[in-house]
Amino acid sequence: MNRKRFHAMVGSAIVCVFLIVFSDIGHAASDRPPNIVFMFADDLGYGDLGCYGHPYAKTPAIDQLAKEGTRFTQHYVTGVTCNPSRTGLMTGLFPARYPKYAADFGFGDRTTITDLLKKRGYRTGHFGKWHIGPEDSSDTYGIDTVQTIGKSRDKSAGRDDDVYSAAIDFIEDNKDRPFYVNVWGHSTHFPVNTPDALVGEFKNLKVDRRDFSPTMQNKFDECVQIGGDLDESMRQYLGDVYQLDLNVARMLKAIDDLGLRDNTIIVFSSDHGPAPITPGKTAPREFSNNMLGYAAEFRGGKHEQYEGGTRVPFIIRWPGKVKADQVDSTNVCSFIDWMPTLAAVAGVKELPEQLDGEDISDIWLGAKRPRGKTLFWKTSSTGSTPAIRNGKWKLHLNRKREGKLELYDLSVDPSESNSVAEEHPDVVASLRKNLRSWVAELPAQYEKSKAPKGNKDD
Repeated sequence: MNRKRFHAMVGSAIVCVFLIVFSDIGHAASDRPPNIVFMFADDLGYGDLGCYGHPYAKTPAIDQLAKEGTRFTQHYVTGVTCNPSRTGLMTGLFPARYPKYAADFGFGDRTTITDLLKKRGYRTGHFGKWHIGPEDSSDTYGIDTVQTIGKSRDKSAGRDDDVYSAAIDFIEDNKDRPFYVNVWGHSTHFPVNTPDALVGEFKNLKVDRRDFSPTMQNKFDECVQIGGDLDESMRQYLGDVYQLDLNVARMLKAIDDLGLRDNTIIVFSSDHGPAPITPGKTAPREFSNNMLGYAAEFRGGKHEQYEGGTRVPFIIRWPGKVKADQVDSTNVCSFIDWMPTLAAVAGVKELPEQLDGEDISDIWLGAKRPRGKTLFWKTSSTGSTPAIRNGKWKLHLNRKREGKLELYDLSVDPSESNSVAEEHPDVVASLRKNLRSWVAELPAQYEKSKAPKGNKDD
């Protein structure tokens, strides 16, 4: 073989090896699972955002997120207070299944979504509110970095500024590998006492009660009855919502600046409905009348299993995967689906045998279909009232045989204002049987220790 031909062959081989290696790198890069940023508001009502119909709220960043992704109108939480809501999404099990209250005892040997993602190669982080067990140190539940940050040190910036700063730092440190991060803020949890600069954004606001649904009027009445000024109370509340939006804007900018937009799933939601007016029972009276969270047309709020307590805003953006500028008003989804759905999109193959939720990744990507699994709600108390949603029907079982059953057709009565139980005895019988069968699977007794200071689910 002559020297020229030999060098040509060697050169061709080097080129081939380079192309193979380059191709493998490109293939590996394209197979990198998506980053996941989960921004969870506390006690934010379904109707507290501009894109969900609030007449006065200033939420331009969250509204823009909705335009760049899909906004769901039938998305549900797994519990109507802080810990049960978080328990369901972290473990894929209805919180009433736990015989020991998870806020006090943790999840025991149950697998969490963060456990699964860490095994998949994700860096996992949690910033802000915890309320999912007595241990909040790093490596709990497969979370590499845990920082249970309270109110921000700079009071003028609003209470979640430090939470978002820490989460952004975590993302910057882990930008070169897949990451999952919980960003669980404190706005708009009781008590709302907003910095003057944020309240000033609404200095000219005057409440016209006609701008709000009939379900909001009772809350307005309660605010006035305890000596509150509707205009000032609304300014306080919306100032707190506004600072939340400012922090969402910071997060979105950080993702863009790091070049992570295209391969990052961003979700914004709330843990349950808005808190009630609480006149001076657990905090100074002057703060209680500011609890003007809005559940839109829906009845009830936090602590209640009516739609105002269980239905929450849910916005997801995943460029090129989730449709942009879409409103999904068809599909019925829940945070009970969080684990199986994220496992599917992240390529997790092995899931716990017992899961109450289902994989709705196809729905995130635009599919329209009936829900496969029934939704249930019940507090961790033996005699508490359970509720069920199946299809268009929602049934509230009476408490210890007291009172009447309540059945609502949510397709025509989403505010649950007119029970049709007497008109549909066959539907009642079917749902009641289903609901009682589920309740029979639950613990006969529940154990709850005395909650540590600051860890109450009020």
